[in-house]
Amino acid sequence: MLDTTSLDQLVRDIPDYPKPGVLFKDITPLLASSTGLALSIDALALPWLETKIDLVVGIEARGFIVATPVATRLNAGFVPVRKPGKLPGEVLSHTYDLEYGTDTLEMHLDAVQPGQRVLVVDDVLATGGTAAAAVHLLQECGAEVVGAAFLIELEFLGGRAKIEDLTTSAVLSYA
Repeated sequence: MLDTTSLDQLVRDIPDYPKPGVLFKDITPLLASSTGLALSIDALALPWLETKIDLVVGIEARGFIVATPVATRLNAGFVPVRKPGKLPGEVLSHTYDLEYGTDTLEMHLDAVQPGQRVLVVDDVLATGGTAAAAVHLLQECGAEVVGAAFLIELEFLGGRAKIEDLTTSAVLSYA
């Protein structure tokens, strides 16, 4: 078991961002710390080391930062899930509801093959809509989504409920 208690000190709180009343958890100081970054990647990968994973899917944009090294640790490939219009070629799209509107995620149509075992990785699990949308895209391709891993979980927003059928891990949790 890794001691990740020091990581919390590297997450900066920014009040009223991106809108009034929101306390944003800024991971930039954590990413800037070589020790913090390495420990974060190790902690994200640890619960999945004994699981066969073919691909790690990272969600735009900060998810890319942590998902790619996790894929390397797990000896898996990496697939980006992006906002609309950023991937060349044929894509699958999924539009989902947010608490203040809608958003869309896209993935290359040929990025994941049926039966491939996939881990979804992102920086934050908040309301769960983005993670659930990524899972939807993967299942549409016939992938076997084995779980989801997050650097931070904002438990008070209840995001796990939207991906409750998945084994889910988080390095840091805020109640």
